[in-house]
Amino acid sequence: MTTTENHEDLNGVRHSLDALEKRLETLTAQMERTQIADYVQLLNRPFSLFWRNALGGLSRGVGIAVGFTIFASTILYLLQVLGALNLPIIGDYIADIVRIVQHQLEGKTY
Repeated sequence: MTTTENHEDLNGVRHSLDALEKRLETLTAQMERTQIADYVQLLNRPFSLFWRNALGGLSRGVGIAVGFTIFASTILYLLQVLGALNLPIIGDYIADIVRIVQHQLEGKTY
């Protein structure tokens, strides 16, 4: 291979990279314009924006409620299992908690 052929190959690679860079910049610009257009379209329809936010908030609230329910039920199940084992330290701790809850339910202060 001669030096001239190496320069031609190098120029071809540079040309391909330049073309690829231009296509990438064009694609990036088009994607940015599309997102801005969607945002402006959403702002021009406040009713749609309101419902999207309302449904998002409702979904988030339901998800938190379900997650907390699963978490709390798991903790209560584990406490029941530990209470059934009759371990002295853990059993005393659970008995104290039960006593505190009973006093609170009766209206007495702890």
